[in-house]
Amino acid sequence: MAKVTTPFFLLYKFVKNFILKNLFLQYKPFLVFLGKFLLTYILFTVLYQIYLNQYDSSKCEVDFFTKIVANESNIILKWIDFESYTVLDTKEPSVNIYFHHKCVSRIIEGCNAISILILFLSFVIAFTGKLKHTILFVLFGSIFIHLLNICRIALLSVALFYFPKYEHILHGVIFPLIIYGVVFILWVIWVNKFSVYAKKN
Repeated sequence: MAKVTTPFFLLYKFVKNFILKNLFLQYKPFLVFLGKFLLTYILFTVLYQIYLNQYDSSKCEVDFFTKIVANESNIILKWIDFESYTVLDTKEPSVNIYFHHKCVSRIIEGCNAISILILFLSFVIAFTGKLKHTILFVLFGSIFIHLLNICRIALLSVALFYFPKYEHILHGVIFPLIIYGVVFILWVIWVNKFSVYAKKN
């Protein structure tokens, strides 16, 4: 029995065998990168959420990483004002930082930069490089981002003490721009110096 070949069937075959195949081959590097990035990002995000689920926000429990960030930021503040200190909030899951006996910062889970680290790690892993280079870059990059974040919180706390009316631009624009800008620079260094893409070019 002869096969029925309609114009629509021929068009479907053409699109499938030629256009889609050629598009896939043409954009394969980007699609591979996107797939790796999304899978890595989703995996780390799920693991982080599992970690956060150990803490009961209704009881104002603050997760371990957020406490670490708040305490280390306070250590930097003590270089400026020895009497700066942190206090666990009793109304919400946060840590309050006091500078010159005034509450200047409220450190919540979103301030610990874990979400930024997940973004950084996902990008580096997606742009594959040698295993040794990847491990070292992820390690030192993560440490650098963490140190930058605690310095950001400390400096922001001082700035908010002296310039409280500029809270929106300081907290919402300038300091986020700094940390995301540094992450972007780290990505550029990785892609151009250590990734597979760098080897080919």
